[in-house]
Amino acid sequence: MLIDSHVNLHAPQFDEDRAEVIERARAAGIALMVNICDRVSNYAAVRAVAEADDIWCTIGTHPHEAKENPELAAQTLIDVAGDPKVVGVGETGLDFHYDLSPRDIQAQVFRAHVAAARETGLPLVVHTREADAVMSQIIEEEYARGPFRMLMHCYTSGAELAARAAALGAWFSVSGIATFKAAEDVREVVAQMPADRIIVETDCPYLAPVPFRGRRNEPAFLPHVLAKLAEIRGWSMAEAEARTEDAFFALFDRIPRP
Repeated sequence: MLIDSHVNLHAPQFDEDRAEVIERARAAGIALMVNICDRVSNYAAVRAVAEADDIWCTIGTHPHEAKENPELAAQTLIDVAGDPKVVGVGETGLDFHYDLSPRDIQAQVFRAHVAAARETGLPLVVHTREADAVMSQIIEEEYARGPFRMLMHCYTSGAELAARAAALGAWFSVSGIATFKAAEDVREVVAQMPADRIIVETDCPYLAPVPFRGRRNEPAFLPHVLAKLAEIRGWSMAEAEARTEDAFFALFDRIPRP
């Protein structure tokens, strides 16, 4: 089973042909997709895409958007997570590359998401970019307060943060970045990820894999990501598919496994 663990199908880039994109994904063998919430205020649009039987969703606010609601309460996330179609908390985290929200607000909002993940038992979908030291500190402090499950999505950060997150039981998702010619450092980290906690994603409409780089990404391109993961890990395509499927359902356990 091919599963795209991170799509943004509510994004305006799909407004002209969303239904066709979803049908192309199905035709390419994508059996399940998780539509990721970019901000709580946009949840209705995110949820609308998840009306389909094979699409699920999350609730959360991306670090770029943290400034929209700096006082975001964990209970707000918990309440929305009562919807059975919500299978994760996030995307949330820290992005010190663009700094589109103040760093202290990013951290404050991130901790609210951690609390919601801990309370609901749903996995935390973590975005981290150029914030390795602070991210390590926060996840370790929060884990000490009480365990929670986390997914380091589209992981491109350093080996040390990866190791520290893995020590807390984190899962990791691999995206089209692993296919980029200049991404050897990313491939080196992928080679060391826990074999039973790796899943795949497109992060569409962003980060289209080779040979589609530069185009709008879509879930139908996921097999190219899986093929690169298989190459890096020395797995057959069948083994890569089976391993990532098992890891996905172990993490996103609100989704019934067919």
